[in-house]
Amino acid sequence: MTQGTTVHGTVAEGFEVVREEFAAFVGEEREDYEGQVCAHVHGRRVVDLWAGEGADGDSLYGVLCSTKGAAHLVTALLVQDGTLELDRKVTYYWPEFGAEGKGALTLRDLLAHRAGLVGTDTGFSAAELADDRALAERLADQRPFWRPGTAFGDHALVIGALTGEVVRRATGRTVQDLFEERVRAPYALDFFLGLPASREARFRTVRPMLPTPAQQAVLDALPSGPHTLAGIAFNRHAAEPTDLAALPNERLVRAKGPASVGGVASARGLAGMYAAVVGEVDGRAPLLKEDTVAEFGRPHSVGYDLVARAHKSFGLGFQATSDIWYPWLGAGSIGHSGAGGSQAFADPRSGLAYGYTRRRFAFPGGAAPENERLVRAVHRAALAR
Repeated sequence: MTQGTTVHGTVAEGFEVVREEFAAFVGEEREDYEGQVCAHVHGRRVVDLWAGEGADGDSLYGVLCSTKGAAHLVTALLVQDGTLELDRKVTYYWPEFGAEGKGALTLRDLLAHRAGLVGTDTGFSAAELADDRALAERLADQRPFWRPGTAFGDHALVIGALTGEVVRRATGRTVQDLFEERVRAPYALDFFLGLPASREARFRTVRPMLPTPAQQAVLDALPSGPHTLAGIAFNRHAAEPTDLAALPNERLVRAKGPASVGGVASARGLAGMYAAVVGEVDGRAPLLKEDTVAEFGRPHSVGYDLVARAHKSFGLGFQATSDIWYPWLGAGSIGHSGAGGSQAFADPRSGLAYGYTRRRFAFPGGAAPENERLVRAVHRAALAR
């Protein structure tokens, strides 16, 4: 194992295999590897590990698309409360959204990435990407890129702004404020949609991907022109094209916490949130009832993702984790990965809640490949209990 990559932290009895897998992976990685893994089973923390020079269990990382899990937990809570109704048209809450043929779209279809509204014709400025209200205003007038409701594709940079505007119109509150009030603060989670200046010293600057020559050849072969659907969805056609790895490093993004990609968290924060979603934590009842978890976790859009040009599976605002990532997990597992390599989910059938962060972007993007071995190890240990 290279100097500076010693594994630190603790595991509960029966979960030693997770430490072994993490240590084995860290020993194979680059010298500058830095990351964390945390897991709970039925509300009890059973894995809390980290590695990397200068890092600890309290270090905070930009988790990009894993932010969507926090944002859509708020949506799920409002549906559970009766404040939002999944099969109402979006225009019931947000009349301006109906422009350019979008008027028939329901909240359910919006959450399932079926709106066809992955970006705008001219792209967004860096300031707009940090501001959900600005994104929503631009998107309301945008012509969709496919007929709404007929297909799906990852609304990577904008889904949180779209659903967040529905939340704001229905409640008068932002997703960020509601997440802080109903989730983060009550559970003292290190998962922020808007990182306070007082926590900035714990943030670890995201490092870009450094692929090998062979990996770079794979990336170069991907269809990634600026005016493809993928290019539009990831704002590569804008006057200032977006660099995903750089987004979390912008203080404006961290401060505003845009609901698609602006979250800052530790693995403890990610796992702790999902533990609270599906199980009792510190005497508190689960945040979501079983039928709410089932509704939001079950696949709604399955098949060919027009943006990713690959098989994908979305629930409502969440990824269908057991379908696209880890088929051995229980049906209805609910979570979301992040482009830099983060992963976070809950498996309500085993009681497992999992969080993973890393500092450097992993190849090829999305949930880092090492999650497969870590998730398999922790899931087996959880079932063995």
